[in-house]
Amino acid sequence: MRHQWRFLLFRNYPRSSLQFTGSSYYFQVPFNPNLTLHESLHTLSSLLPTSSHTFYSRFSRLPICHSRLINLIDPKNPNFRNPMICSYSSEPAIEQKESDFTVVSDIFYKFSDVNDISKQLELSGVVFTHEMVLKVLKNLESSPDEARRFFNWVLEKESERLSSKTYNLMLRIVGVHGLVQEFWGLVDVMKKKGYGVASHVRNKMTEKFEKEGLESDLEKLKGIFATGSIDNSIEKVASRICKVVRSDIWGDDVERQLRDLNVTFSNDLVKFVVDKLGDEPKKALIFFRWAEESGFVKHDESSYNAMASVLGREDCIDRFWKILDEMRSKGYEMEMETCVKVLGRFSERNMVKEAVDLYEFAMACKNKPSVNCCTFFLRKIVVSKQLDMRLFSKVVRVFRENGNVLTDAMLNSVLKALISVGRMGECNKILKAMEEGGFIASSNMKSKIAFRLSSAGKKDEANEFMDHMEASGSDVGDKMWVSLIKGHCVAGDLDKAADCFQKMVEKEGTSHAGFAIDLLVNTYCSKNRAIDACKFVHNCVCEYDLKPWHTTYKELIKNLLVQRGFKDALSLLCLMKDHGFPPFVDPFIKYVSKSGTSDDAIAFLKGMTSKRFPSMSVVLCLFEAFFQARRHSEAQDLLSKCPRYIRNHADVLNLLYSKKSGGDSAPAVTA
Repeated sequence: MRHQWRFLLFRNYPRSSLQFTGSSYYFQVPFNPNLTLHESLHTLSSLLPTSSHTFYSRFSRLPICHSRLINLIDPKNPNFRNPMICSYSSEPAIEQKESDFTVVSDIFYKFSDVNDISKQLELSGVVFTHEMVLKVLKNLESSPDEARRFFNWVLEKESERLSSKTYNLMLRIVGVHGLVQEFWGLVDVMKKKGYGVASHVRNKMTEKFEKEGLESDLEKLKGIFATGSIDNSIEKVASRICKVVRSDIWGDDVERQLRDLNVTFSNDLVKFVVDKLGDEPKKALIFFRWAEESGFVKHDESSYNAMASVLGREDCIDRFWKILDEMRSKGYEMEMETCVKVLGRFSERNMVKEAVDLYEFAMACKNKPSVNCCTFFLRKIVVSKQLDMRLFSKVVRVFRENGNVLTDAMLNSVLKALISVGRMGECNKILKAMEEGGFIASSNMKSKIAFRLSSAGKKDEANEFMDHMEASGSDVGDKMWVSLIKGHCVAGDLDKAADCFQKMVEKEGTSHAGFAIDLLVNTYCSKNRAIDACKFVHNCVCEYDLKPWHTTYKELIKNLLVQRGFKDALSLLCLMKDHGFPPFVDPFIKYVSKSGTSDDAIAFLKGMTSKRFPSMSVVLCLFEAFFQARRHSEAQDLLSKCPRYIRNHADVLNLLYSKKSGGDSAPAVTA
């Protein structure tokens, strides 16, 4: 039976062993904003190979096929502006704002240098789409120079945004403004691309040529339409072919109808047809095979890429790899446009293994995915339903084997992804896999890991991380220990934080002990455990001969008094004196005067000084506080227990007399 291959298309193919070698030719055409439209297009069209769409795919900058992957490709152009913000979450891509086209129009009005334009567009954060290009061109319709500059820029940077409709709009702009030479030059380029002249352009230009008496141009325009250029454009022919292919199950009758169309096949036409049949990939593949097997065309890189782009989906994965294998065996390269489109589709459908395999394939191409692509896949793997460390290590290996270096930023991004799905406990596996790929974490990165593990309540994993750091000969240092302690404090595990503090002092010394003590004391106090904090401070001073900060003492004393730990607060006054800090008077006076006894007041006054009593200003301040709290009897008791020189002091007697006689209150005395 004829065409036995048609039945084989519906079988599953095992993926063959792909050899990741090969090269491709990549066009580099300098962009000159000062060229006329005709000159610019002529330069580009002169480089067209047999298939204009082969050029189109190779020359064009990468399309916005997938909002999460658009930033993953490096077009090797310092002025390239990635038009979409890369997102690794399930959030939608940035929506097009209605005012964006006005912003872009203003940029092309104000600037002519390509570097200035690229910089301004980057700052604006505008998303380029087909609709955006049309709106900007319409906005610039009355300014042919700016419109030409914009069109040239898009042709260079975002050529996938250009369509037959866009070309016709530009054709109308140059024609209406009397740029006849550029008009015909653009018509020639459009013919090569398979685009016809739209009826609205024809009508406008017919009126223009008649009005200005350009009879030869008018006849030339009529001649284009007389030849039926619109009906015979690649787009129209492809539509007729697709209509036949879709109409029935493939068989002899379909093949006969295709032959009866009397179509001249080309790789451009095959590419158009395959693209249009994208929603029916099996029929697209049958047509693709039939066109070459029947001798109508010999597939090239462009048509193979179109076929691969259509087959890159879950239900055609075996055929997709077969096509890639064929491409590679024939010396063709997978274009970046195809890579981005298929990777985006795999990502949307959570086909992580297939995406990683394609990443490996793409990394063997001449135009490789960028560093960001590796980060994307590492993140994608760690947030998958099941963490596949084999795939993770594979991405790391492929990335490393292509001469790249793993960085702190990449690990930090992966850790954020781990945290987002509650898998911070897997951090040690991730770190070891990256270390096997040559990664060396900085001290700052290690401190971040220590904090994130401990703050997430992963005590065992945090211990494992610290043990691994020490076993690998890494300099753990005070900073990492402090980060670990801080994390345990955030997690509320104060016992573990205190244990880590002890280990830090024993292993690293006391250079960062003050900060760690302050951290622990504040955390204890925030949990209404000021008494435990006081015990911790005494232990630090007595056992390790440490010196807490003055602010630490003050904060702890305030919290102890709030929690009615008067005796513990007094005990800290002695430590403060030993460390050369001035006594902290105000909270004691406030506490004693409102809720303390005369014995508490005496204990406070004695605890402040190593001599007899503190200065008279403190004594007077305490008496004044008692009177203001309307606790006159406690003030009298305090006076009776004070030494004679206090009881007989003139200032004290005057204060007591003024209160007893009901006079104005004496001014407050400060220490």
